[in-house]
Amino acid sequence: MKTAPETTVIAALERAAREFGERPAQAHRTADGWVTTSWRDYCDQIFCAAAGFVELGVVPGTGLAILSANRPEWAIADLAAIAAGAIPTGIFVTNTPEQCAYVLDHTEATVAVADNSEALAKLLAARGGAPRLRTIVLFDEGEVETSAATAATAGHPEIVTWRRLLELGAAAGKKIVADRLAEQRPDDVATLIYTSGTTGSPKGVELTHRNLVWTAWCGAHETIRMNPEDRQLSYLPLAHIAEQMLTLHLPLQHGGCTFYVAALDRVPEALREVRPTIFFAVPRVWEKLQSAVEKASSEAPPLRRRLLSWARRKALAAGYAAQRGEAVGFGAALADRLVLGKVRAKLGLHRVRHAASAAAPISLGTLEFFLSLGVPIFEIYGLSETSGPGTISTPGRFRTGSVGPAMPGVEIRLAADGEIQMRGPNIFRGYRKDPQATASAIDADGWFHTGDIGELSQDGFLRITDRKKELLVTSGGKKIAPAPIENRLREIEGVAHAVLLGEQRNYVAALLTLDPTALPTLAGRLGSPARSIVDGARCPLLRAFFGSEIERVNGELARYESVRKFEVLPTEFTVDGGELTPTLKLKRKVVRQKFAARIEEIYSQGAG
Repeated sequence: MKTAPETTVIAALERAAREFGERPAQAHRTADGWVTTSWRDYCDQIFCAAAGFVELGVVPGTGLAILSANRPEWAIADLAAIAAGAIPTGIFVTNTPEQCAYVLDHTEATVAVADNSEALAKLLAARGGAPRLRTIVLFDEGEVETSAATAATAGHPEIVTWRRLLELGAAAGKKIVADRLAEQRPDDVATLIYTSGTTGSPKGVELTHRNLVWTAWCGAHETIRMNPEDRQLSYLPLAHIAEQMLTLHLPLQHGGCTFYVAALDRVPEALREVRPTIFFAVPRVWEKLQSAVEKASSEAPPLRRRLLSWARRKALAAGYAAQRGEAVGFGAALADRLVLGKVRAKLGLHRVRHAASAAAPISLGTLEFFLSLGVPIFEIYGLSETSGPGTISTPGRFRTGSVGPAMPGVEIRLAADGEIQMRGPNIFRGYRKDPQATASAIDADGWFHTGDIGELSQDGFLRITDRKKELLVTSGGKKIAPAPIENRLREIEGVAHAVLLGEQRNYVAALLTLDPTALPTLAGRLGSPARSIVDGARCPLLRAFFGSEIERVNGELARYESVRKFEVLPTEFTVDGGELTPTLKLKRKVVRQKFAARIEEIYSQGAG
């Protein structure tokens, strides 16, 4: 392995601008199509915004918060904050004003950035808990005058447009930024990531320039091996480390172009338009794409369905053969040329050479589904504290169902209880203003205790079992990892989410939610009139189907793990509803609290 450069984030940016010049760095959608920005212009805008932040009084070492959906200005504001010596932190757009206030106060932010009037209103509502906040920079100018008048009369922070910020920066010049850059060192904190958290208050994860540059360099040059021709979508929350690494830091190393997608429901269309070479998605996004293909397949003529089934069998066998280092037969190549290539083209995945999944467990059924389409999904495992990836699967080294081996330069070991521990240049410096939590997470020898349970093969492939804190302990003292069982339940046709129950109970039960995309096809096949998730939750035919499928799953489980009862909820789990994090990860604690009465009903009736 080559040695990663000892440098800062902004030094990496300047090198990228010199090396990639007029090549496209960013792209956003307009009514007339995609509009790109070159690397040179991208860098110039960052330095201009940085000078503007300095003019607004940003002090080195203090926070600068960004509350916005994904867009080119998000990246510019983040890197400009770093250039100005501030420590940027993203705030999830789903956060409440109280949650915004916590981050603003904890980071000591004097300046925040918002994308629109809704985000602005949240920041203004948060001002009581963030007394240091003096200025809000607004990307969209539509309601600036009205908002500014309201702010002035109510004692709100000053509101400045993004355009005005750039004007301030242009007038100030680059020297004031150069003076700030001269003071920066690789081991300085570059950014703060506030964990969205499945439990408790968020912690501020301090990542240094060294953490970010090393991880991006290793990802671009030692594992994924990216290049300036690569194109990728940015659509997952940029407040999350995974999207920041993909959108902000990896491109500084490989020079490819990032296409910003305004909303999750526009991803399928963007895939077809952009035809990315790199595509990162959380499991729920992969599941939605799978449901779309399955729905289209169910509506196709019988001959076409049989042809697709034949092609998928060939591709799945070939995919596993390739993992074993065996030759792939001619039949798989023929199936790909005649059938699967066309399916991938319709999805917009035909140019993808690295498809990845992370942030939550993904089911074996979904992994095998895409492997059978000729799209192997390379799993990544990591946390905010590991600067994103800690392990990574690549075309040369991957196994379906494993999150891969450690990143080059990263060490992994398992504690006596199976907890995964990591050590390497990607490990965070500490938790903001919380030395006790830092000492608990990183031991004296530099090992980070992840809180996850896993299994490590002799040749270094890691498999995640569950979160240490989320293990269920039955009244009989049996310990059960819920995630693997929940994944099997989610593979049942028509199921969107599954939550395992059984903490201090004498048997295991489950809550299920329905997939509204898959429901019509399933209901039609079973002869059920249900077309909505509310009707589906009450339908005896669907309940009988789920019951038989759960019995099939139980046949693969230990007796004490078997799901004895289940309940189909007449609702979906959503980010807005609080059951999912912004990266669509399940919040089991919230679900159990929210549906506590329903859970008590399940157990009050006995195992049956």
